[in-house]
Amino acid sequence: MVKAIRMNRVGGPEVMELVEVDLPPPGPGEVRMRHEAIGLNYIDVYHRTGLYPQPMPGALGVEGAGVVEEVGEGVTELKVGDRVAYGGRPLGAYSEARNIPASQLLVLPDKIDFDTAAAMMLQGLTVQYLFHRTVSLKAGDTVLFHAAAGGVGLIACQWARVMGVNLIGTVGSEEKAALAIENGATHVINYNKENFPERVKELTGGKGVSVVYDSIGKDTFIGSLDCLQPLGTMVSFGNASGPVPPFGLNELASRGSLFITRPSLMAYTAKREDLEASAKSLFGVVSSGEVKIDIRQRYALADVRQAHIDLEARKTTGSSILLP
Repeated sequence: MVKAIRMNRVGGPEVMELVEVDLPPPGPGEVRMRHEAIGLNYIDVYHRTGLYPQPMPGALGVEGAGVVEEVGEGVTELKVGDRVAYGGRPLGAYSEARNIPASQLLVLPDKIDFDTAAAMMLQGLTVQYLFHRTVSLKAGDTVLFHAAAGGVGLIACQWARVMGVNLIGTVGSEEKAALAIENGATHVINYNKENFPERVKELTGGKGVSVVYDSIGKDTFIGSLDCLQPLGTMVSFGNASGPVPPFGLNELASRGSLFITRPSLMAYTAKREDLEASAKSLFGVVSSGEVKIDIRQRYALADVRQAHIDLEARKTTGSSILLP
């Protein structure tokens, strides 16, 4: 028996319960891994509230790091004792231990500890595909990145600096603004004090940015479109304020033939070769010290309700992890 978070219905943080569950031996193609640290991400809120539906009773968590304890039939690429991490489905990271397909796991470099790995897999792989595949950024590009002081945002600020990309970040407080600048943002806009589309136009001499990365959704969507230069690309990769409401395609045409995409990490890493290539890129910039993973909140797994309360209230900065 192991302790794990389960939910019998969707809803607020109160639906999450710490219970004991039976963990059978790993099946064919699976390994049993013991978690040393677990990632906390906003997508966990989407699964908890039902925005992203799942069967009930449900599990939560898509990111973790730990040690392989047992391997199932047919698993040859991993062995007992390997240090591994993952970021993606299937759900179930909120647990002391779990069975997971070996194909989802990546062996960690010696330089990367468990806490760092659990905090960086989902967020770091997200930045990797956003910057290198969704739009292939190059030195001198100017982009807008919402929630620049969050876990994904701070990684994005640093990675943009490494690439020579000018990143304009939006934040909700002066404290978060200072944090984003410290991590490499070229400019920061406090959306509680400034009109961010107007400020973007000021910062770019009226030109606008080539790409907007928007994980906020409903509250920022139209404003984000207004920040783009003609033929620019809108990358909507999250819904922190709620789903984007329906809109007419003329909204894109009237602003200069804009492009729009709604990507997901799962699609970009569905092929094992793509997952390995993305991880190699991420492991490289973290191992070199060019990108540092800033873990600012640690919660016991038993305190997961408070962790979700803080996350939804935007009280967190940087990355957060759960400790089993």
